[in-house]
Amino acid sequence: MARILIAEDEAGVRLLVARALRMEGHEIVMAEDGEMAIDILAEENGRFDLILSDIRMPGMTGIELAYAARSAFPDLPILLMTGYAEQREAAEDLCQIILGVVDKPFTLAEIRMRVAVALRDPSADEDMFLMRRYG
Repeated sequence: MARILIAEDEAGVRLLVARALRMEGHEIVMAEDGEMAIDILAEENGRFDLILSDIRMPGMTGIELAYAARSAFPDLPILLMTGYAEQREAAEDLCQIILGVVDKPFTLAEIRMRVAVALRDPSADEDMFLMRRYG
């Protein structure tokens, strides 16, 4: 399965998502914020199959993390999460960098599905388009 870096400042959400994805067989590494995620990426030389990051975090935001990760590891897929409409709009400018944005709150089934789609070939954008459009 995949190796996924989760960057989420809310411990409850971080642990819940990590548990759900581990149950799918994925290896999970967790970061409490964007700065910690960047440190982990550097230590691991970008050896992840996906970054799953909250947008709104103290210090380095998920958007800043996405730009930094893309700069250092251009082939690393990134999926963002947010519960704020204005941040979702800000993330739309990242369409060339990220695979999409998962709206909070989400169900465990939804986050598993979105991660599964994100881990597929990024050139297969039809699935991601349908998810963006129809949830």
